[in-house]
Amino acid sequence: MPPLSPYSPPPTSLSIAQILASARTHLTRLTPAAAAAELAQYHSHLQSQPPSQTPPPPPVLLIDIRPAAQRATEGYIAGATVIERNVLEWRLDPRSDARLEAAGGRYDARAIVICQEGYTSSLAARELQRLGLARATDVEGGYLNFRQCIKALQAVAYTPM
Repeated sequence: MPPLSPYSPPPTSLSIAQILASARTHLTRLTPAAAAAELAQYHSHLQSQPPSQTPPPPPVLLIDIRPAAQRATEGYIAGATVIERNVLEWRLDPRSDARLEAAGGRYDARAIVICQEGYTSSLAARELQRLGLARATDVEGGYLNFRQCIKALQAVAYTPM
């Protein structure tokens, strides 16, 4: 057998397009409006329930995985939990000593991951599912789509006198 060219993919390798498509088959991706609605419903439910409710409802978190420089340049998402991509699994794995308390150490937490354009977030959400967070998903189109939808909603809601 002749040696493989360094420019030919190894026989068992996958392209990033194949990896992304495979990850997305496991996700029920959310539109920006659906993600915002889930967060609003969760926070409304928290405010209406007595603090002694046992057990508390599963947490719903919008997880912004964009790097600090990108957030500083492009903008922040009010109410999002910032966890950069390189530490995401450690912060959300209920078994990890480095986990965030915001997720409550719960496997039923709803992690809604958002990145800049909606590609990296799909891969990240799938990895969270593999950790046991079966309800993890991401936002279609990422922050760029989210920002446009918020601007459109604000424009519709604004009625000059």
